[in-house]
Amino acid sequence: MGTVESSVTRLNVFKTYKLYVGGKFPRSESGRVYEVTDSKGKWLANAPLSSRKDARDAVVAARKAFGGWSGATAYNRGQVLYRVAEMLEGRREQFVREVGEAEGLSKSKAAAVVDAAIDRWVWYAGWTDKIGQIVGGANPVAGPFFNLSTPEPTGVVTVVAPQDSSFLGLISVIAPVIATGNTAVVITSEKSPLPALSLGEVLATSDLPGGVVNLLSGKAAEMGPHLASHQDVNAIDLAGADAALAKELEIAAADNLKRVLRPQPVDDWSADPGTMRMTAFLETKTVWHPTGSLGAGGSSY
Repeated sequence: MGTVESSVTRLNVFKTYKLYVGGKFPRSESGRVYEVTDSKGKWLANAPLSSRKDARDAVVAARKAFGGWSGATAYNRGQVLYRVAEMLEGRREQFVREVGEAEGLSKSKAAAVVDAAIDRWVWYAGWTDKIGQIVGGANPVAGPFFNLSTPEPTGVVTVVAPQDSSFLGLISVIAPVIATGNTAVVITSEKSPLPALSLGEVLATSDLPGGVVNLLSGKAAEMGPHLASHQDVNAIDLAGADAALAKELEIAAADNLKRVLRPQPVDDWSADPGTMRMTAFLETKTVWHPTGSLGAGGSSY
C-alpha cells in the first residue's frame, strides 16, 4: 500500500462561525460579518454581526422553548447541564486554544480557565433541584392553613455577556439563568465572540432543547436597546454592559417592568459565585391551602 507523502501541503479549512438560535445555526439575516482578532491584532475569523431581526428571532425561539424547559423536572435540568459539562470536557483542547487566542492567555492559563468553566457547569447542574429548598419553604401563619412558597422561573432573560471573560464569565452568567428554568437570549462578548459561538455547537449536542439558549454575536449597543424594550422579554442581566449602556437598557427595561440585574463588579470569575445569579431570575409563588381543622375543638373533615 502506498503512503501519503509528508511533504504534501493541505489547504487550510477555515471554520465558519454562525449564530445559535432555536437550536439551529443561522448566519445573520443581514448578511453582515465583522473581523475578530486575537490580542495581538491577528485575524482569527469573521463573526456574524447580528441585527435587530436576529434578536427578535432569538426571543421568539426562547419563548417557544420556555414552556417545555420550565416544565421539566429540576432533576432533568440538572442532567442536561451535566451533559453540557461532559461535552465540553470532550472538546477541551479546542476551547483551550480558542480562549487562549481570544484573551491573550498562555496555554496553561487558558486550560485553567476552561477547566473552571467546565466545573462551573457541574456546580450549577447540582443546584437545579436544590435551589427551591433554599429560597422556598413553608411559612408559619395564624390560621388553619398551609402556606407554601415556591420559586418559579421569570421567563425569557436577555444576558449581556461579560466583555473580557469570553468563556468562564459567559458560562457564569448563562448557567444560572437556565438552571432555574428560564430561557436565555445572549449577546456575546463583542471583541471575543468565538468561544461563545463554539459553545453553541456543544449545546446543540447536549440534550438541551433548541431555544433554551440563543447566542448572538455583534454589538450590544445595537441589539441591547431592542431586547431591553421587547415586550416578550421578562428580565435582563447587564453583566457586560458599560455604565452608559447599562443606564440606557435599564430605562428601556422599565417599559414592561422587567427584572434588571445591574452590572456587578467581578474581580475573579473563578471565585465561588454563590446563589445570587440564580435567585435574581426567580419569582416566588405563595399558595394557601386549608389544613382541614374546623376550630379550636380539634374537629376536622
